[in-house]
Amino acid sequence: MAASMVSQAVVRGLRGASTKFLFLEKSKLARVCPRRWLNLQEYQSKKLMRDSGVTVQRFFVADTASDALEAAKRLNAREIVLKAQILAGGRGKGVFDSGLKGGVHLTKDPNVVGDLASKMLGYNLTTKQTPKEGVKVKTVMVAEALDITRETYFAILMDRSCNGPVMVGSPQGGMDIEEVAATTPELIFKEVIDIFEGVQDDQALRMAANLGFKGPLERQAADQIKRLYDLFLKVDATQVEVNPLGETPEGQVVCFDAKINFDDNAEFRQKDVFAMDDMTESDPTETEAAKYDLKYIGLDGNIACFVNGAGLAMATCDIIDLHGGKPANFLDLGGGVKENQVYQAFKLLTADPKVEAILVNIFGGIVNCAIIAKGITKACRELELKVPLVVRLEGTNVEEAKRILSESGLPITAANNLDDAAKKAVASIAKK
Repeated sequence: MAASMVSQAVVRGLRGASTKFLFLEKSKLARVCPRRWLNLQEYQSKKLMRDSGVTVQRFFVADTASDALEAAKRLNAREIVLKAQILAGGRGKGVFDSGLKGGVHLTKDPNVVGDLASKMLGYNLTTKQTPKEGVKVKTVMVAEALDITRETYFAILMDRSCNGPVMVGSPQGGMDIEEVAATTPELIFKEVIDIFEGVQDDQALRMAANLGFKGPLERQAADQIKRLYDLFLKVDATQVEVNPLGETPEGQVVCFDAKINFDDNAEFRQKDVFAMDDMTESDPTETEAAKYDLKYIGLDGNIACFVNGAGLAMATCDIIDLHGGKPANFLDLGGGVKENQVYQAFKLLTADPKVEAILVNIFGGIVNCAIIAKGITKACRELELKVPLVVRLEGTNVEEAKRILSESGLPITAANNLDDAAKKAVASIAKK
């Protein structure tokens, strides 16, 4: 039961993130979960690649059916693919509330694109990854459809063990790369990149050969690899993953689909990239929490969890579950906490009508417990807290923090440890 709760929290918390394997050795895998708050639509990622000289399908973006029809005619392509632009996966098998089935359509007749787009734009598309009500489609991508004779996998990502970026590739692309790594690890190839020298010609050619490109295509693929690395540096990416990196019957190497993860710490110098962030499909509470550097993940219980650190958050959720309660969320304060963050956190928690009790579980390493205590008392008074509040504090300046809480005159239940806190939080609801 506890494991399922943690799994749910992790999946929700990393929604939109790319969780991939880093290939430290061909036979040894290490899973990494990069944090990704920046959400880009497919066409935005492709535009970034195109602007860096990476070969992608020709495409246009439209937000009306007439614009989509005009775009299809301008492409003058043998075959056209129309794609609804939402962040969730599984678009191809999705269903619109207009009755149209499938968020991805192929056609050789540009004249039908307008009609298809009219059944996509403004309607909700439901897939296996969207809420039950689906997500409203506001934009479609009209692209040239290309045949693919062979698919490969290629990625550039940061590898902590190598102190810098690495290239990872496989001639088996267009499928789950973890499955390839598990069943045929000899088909996974890795090149460590010198952060000062960049991707060298011999490295790019060796990777292209390992991916199975031959003749002139080998040089063409090597050139695409170097351009992808230029993009990786240019946008402060933590990962650029292309699956598939394919070749066409016409002898082109094309990046057909890509995911780009960005370093949040580089936002100050990547303003144009972060300005593209599409938050329309994000949970409104998560979006509001992010404004105050809070990490919020909603669950379906009634005990709000207010903690510092994702690991402690998961442990808190698990122990509540163990004692018969159900977490309503976890809300992670992180490190450099300010009093106002605590206040805003309480505003978010108390705004959830499902919340019947709040459990604060803080371990003060770099966090000053006294700041937390001041924020708690301020929030309790100004928000006129009406649900039971259980607080467990430990670490830096904890005695001062306990004094602040005890002298506040507020109905705050103190806990000695996490187990005690969870029991008291669950019991506070049972008493109602």
